[in-house]
Amino acid sequence: MKDRKIFTFITALMLTIATAGQTLNVKVGNVIYQFPASQTGEMNFAEGETLTIMGKTFTLTDVNSMTVDNSEVTDNLVSVDYGSSSATVYIAGNVAQYVDATVSGAHVTIAQTNTAAIDGDEITYQLSGTSTDGSFTLDGSYKCTLSLAGLTMTNPSGAAINITNGKRIQLSVKNGTENTLTDGSNGSQKACIYSKGQLQLQGKGTLNVAGNTKHGIKSGDYITVKNLTLNITKAVGDGISSNEYFQMKSGVVTIKGVGDDGIQCDLDGDTSTGETTDHEGEDSGNIYLEGGTLTVTVTATAAKGIKAAGDMTVSDAIVNVTTSGNGAYDSTDRDAKGCASLKTDGNMTISGGTLTLKSTGTGGKCIKADGTLTITGGTVEATTTGNTYSYSSSKAQPKAIKADGDIIVSSGIVSATSSKHEAIETKGTLTIINGTVYALSTSDDAINSASHMYLKGGTVTGVSNGNDGIDSNGNMYISGGTVIACGAREPECGLDAAERYNLYITGGTVLGIGGGNNTVTATTGSQCVLSTSSSTYSAGTAVSIKSGTSVLASFTIPTGYSPSSGGFPAPGGPGGPGSGSGFSFLLSCSGLTSGNSYTVTIGSSSASCKAATSYSGR
Repeated sequence: MKDRKIFTFITALMLTIATAGQTLNVKVGNVIYQFPASQTGEMNFAEGETLTIMGKTFTLTDVNSMTVDNSEVTDNLVSVDYGSSSATVYIAGNVAQYVDATVSGAHVTIAQTNTAAIDGDEITYQLSGTSTDGSFTLDGSYKCTLSLAGLTMTNPSGAAINITNGKRIQLSVKNGTENTLTDGSNGSQKACIYSKGQLQLQGKGTLNVAGNTKHGIKSGDYITVKNLTLNITKAVGDGISSNEYFQMKSGVVTIKGVGDDGIQCDLDGDTSTGETTDHEGEDSGNIYLEGGTLTVTVTATAAKGIKAAGDMTVSDAIVNVTTSGNGAYDSTDRDAKGCASLKTDGNMTISGGTLTLKSTGTGGKCIKADGTLTITGGTVEATTTGNTYSYSSSKAQPKAIKADGDIIVSSGIVSATSSKHEAIETKGTLTIINGTVYALSTSDDAINSASHMYLKGGTVTGVSNGNDGIDSNGNMYISGGTVIACGAREPECGLDAAERYNLYITGGTVLGIGGGNNTVTATTGSQCVLSTSSSTYSAGTAVSIKSGTSVLASFTIPTGYSPSSGGFPAPGGPGGPGSGSGFSFLLSCSGLTSGNSYTVTIGSSSASCKAATSYSGR
């Protein structure tokens, strides 16, 4: 008798749906399955115990109610509406058979199976509402989209969003919405938002994330960012942590309040694939900053603003990174280490964008590349102000830009300032082909290379108030461009090639100001060297060299130059500036002829000096 009543009831519902073209809502606990009349087709009622609709089989004893209404159903959509202590899940009928939802209070767990039958379309899970004790967990092995549409949620005991699905997940922040996610402290979760698989962060809304146990956002695979406004307001660990690679295409990302690195990308395996075509199958540990605005502030000891286990490429983005933590001793590597705004274990390439980088703690650096640093465009402003960090005999020295490999600049604008050590340093060779490079150090070399140096073009300015302006520990070759090197008084130099090496000037326009021991110089062709001395050398002072009334070259002593004054010998000729602790001016430009006299004007003072094809200052 009971089965007959149920059958009669279901038959009436089926007739109602078919007649009115409405929606059948099947409620099981806090989960409502919505079946549009146009899709339901034949419903199978078996033995008075189960009802199958569009491939989804219900045990009737689990069904709380079945109702018919005029609600609209969007195919492939699963909506989760959160309340303070409860949540309701709405599942579109065409994907009902693929989605198993469990609700406990406001904690929602979804298990998703094969979706091939829906023409390859993805299921979208849309989350909205407010909960102070809720979460969303997704398991499965198929790509899907997670849409945040005005969600404020805190999980006091774990991750706010936990995706154990190992496939690509699009986390889309709906346009015009603000979403805030917070996880609990002292939990076992890896992040406030965790995804086992690839995580694509996108949309035109705002997402705020606070990680109280470990990271803000963590993926076991790659992470990409596009369009959205993302604010990491707190993280005990990294703000964003990923494997394989990290790519920012556009959007606005702000990271602060973190206990470790702002963004960190590691290898997933043991061997790097390097960059691949369209990043297909890539496991490189690379970071790609291709657009948008990225602002990172880190305060932790020896923390990195942006850290790549592989290479780092900046092609078109506004990047603002500030580190203020002090240095620390790494017992694993047995080395003292400082903070870095940008740090890469591989190579770094900057081809566009605007980078403003600051490091204020002990041992800090703005750019630290373990491989080669290549700059082919963009604008870089790097400033360090901290002291050296020392632990026993191990030291971390603050430097604005440092590469353990070569540094190559072929275009762009680079400004580097360091108050304690080198502003720009390479442990390999330095090559400047074009662009504008300005380096200032108040106490050490402004620009230093451990090997040969090639200055081929552009405008290169090195200013040091305590050491050499431009210092090469190999030969220095100047063949073009404008080079201005200002160093401290004797025994320091403006232009300095190490002992046993030479400075070769074969082109360009050159001004070197420093102590009386400027390095050995040799020139060829029409380029000649001229030296003189003057007590007028402060920043902003005009310097020119004339042949009669014709100006062959003119300079302005650059901003930041203010070395201690000293005694000056009389202006000299090819023999050099003589003895003493003063400053000499070394000039070279086209139009000079060896043995001829020229007028050098420095500020309001002028002197007549002879040009020579070589000059020995040692």
